[in-house]
Amino acid sequence: MKSIRLIFAIALPALLLTSCVSQKKFKDLEGNYNSLVDDYQLLKEKQQDTESELADVKSQLANLQSEYNQLKKDEEELRMQYANMQTNYLNLSKSYDALEKNSSSALAENSKRNRELLKELEEKEKTLAVEQDRLEKLQKDLASRSQRIDELEGLIADKEQKMNSLRENLSKALTNFEGKGLTVEQRDGKVYVSMENKLLFSSGSWSVGSEGKKAVAELGKVLAQNPDIAVSIEGHTDDDPYRGTGQLTDNWDLSTKRATEVLKLLLKNNDIDPQNLTAAGKGEHAPVATNETADGKAKNRRIEVVLTPKLDEISNMLNEM
Repeated sequence: MKSIRLIFAIALPALLLTSCVSQKKFKDLEGNYNSLVDDYQLLKEKQQDTESELADVKSQLANLQSEYNQLKKDEEELRMQYANMQTNYLNLSKSYDALEKNSSSALAENSKRNRELLKELEEKEKTLAVEQDRLEKLQKDLASRSQRIDELEGLIADKEQKMNSLRENLSKALTNFEGKGLTVEQRDGKVYVSMENKLLFSSGSWSVGSEGKKAVAELGKVLAQNPDIAVSIEGHTDDDPYRGTGQLTDNWDLSTKRATEVLKLLLKNNDIDPQNLTAAGKGEHAPVATNETADGKAKNRRIEVVLTPKLDEISNMLNEM
């Protein structure tokens, strides 16, 4: 920023001294400079947002890694217990054999001692049977846990692969709308389809235009092929107060109405399960850009479709462990 100001400060007097620059050209140069400064500030804010999102993703990844490490630790403890039980079992077996041998020799010499040895032998047999049962149960539990860990790892990998494929399919299906205010992103294990209002609505309206209906229809085709995805449709506005009249009173109402209209368009595809869809209005309270510029306001006026994998199966498996 300092270098741009310095170049402008040096170049401007030079131009004034070496040639006759009209007031209009000077204003144009000054306007270009101010535009560059605004663009730089916007890029800096986007970088900060991206860094914040990256930190969230890293945090979630760290939590998953922590849970995975704990499961591995539990598995190792079970293996150690299993090894200890095997050692106890072998020791009891040796003790049993020794008692049986001693019992046979003492029988000829002393019947009383023989009865005592037999009683002790019976107790050892009972203890050995109990330990054997525990050992078998522990072995089954260890095998079951190991299998569930493998299944959990497979499920997580499968969900991640499905989300990657979903993002790729959405990008292909919606490629004709890129550059018209539509973007497809993947972060935090979710896929976000953002559509600016210029693609969907007129100012202050919640009626979707023809081009917007085409984009929503293409989105619906992909969602119909992915019934195991939860779909949240969020409406967003800038911070300009709603000045319309009639049934709506503020930006909350407007954003909710717009989200609901997109939901209704998606439901025209009969292959989409209505139970997978939710609509919500966020008003001006979740901006993605500054509201200090026209471009920032345009980015904040949007419909955001958030696609989330259903994690019920993974949650149930973790609860069972």
